[in-house]
Amino acid sequence: MTRAAVSLGSNMGDRAANLARALAALADFPATRLVAASSVVETEPVGVPEEFAHMKFLNQAALLDTDLSPEEFSRRMHAVEDAMGRVRTVRNGPRVIDIDLIDFGGIVRDAPDLTLPHPRAAERDFVTRPLSEIGFRLVPDRQIEGGAC
Repeated sequence: MTRAAVSLGSNMGDRAANLARALAALADFPATRLVAASSVVETEPVGVPEEFAHMKFLNQAALLDTDLSPEEFSRRMHAVEDAMGRVRTVRNGPRVIDIDLIDFGGIVRDAPDLTLPHPRAAERDFVTRPLSEIGFRLVPDRQIEGGAC
C-alpha cells in the first residue's frame, strides 16, 4: 500500500459536515484505509478574490493507505468534490469542498493532470499545520519526510 497525504478545506455551507462527508468518502475508496485525520482548524483564506476574503475556511488533513494509483486516487478525489457540489467558475473562489493530494508515497511527478508533491503545500500553514499534527512534515524544497504516525 502507498501512503497518501491529503488536505481538505471548506468555506461554504456546513463546513464541518462537508469535511466529515469528504473524509468518509475518501476512506471509502476501494483498497484504501484511513490511517489518521487531524483536528479541524479554522483559517483565513489565502489567495482568494477580495469579495470572498471574509469567508473563513475549515481545514483538515488526512493520511490514507491505498493500493490505487496516484492518478486513480486523484480522479476519485475530484469525483468526490464534484458529487459534493464543487463549482469551479472563479479561480480560488468559494468552495463546498476542496481536496488536494499533497503527497503520494514520495512520488515526484510533474504532469499536466497531476503534480506531486503538491507544489505550494509547504508554503501554506493551513496544509502544514494539520499534516504536522498527524506526523507528516513537508519540507519546502519539495522533499517529503515522515508519513507515519
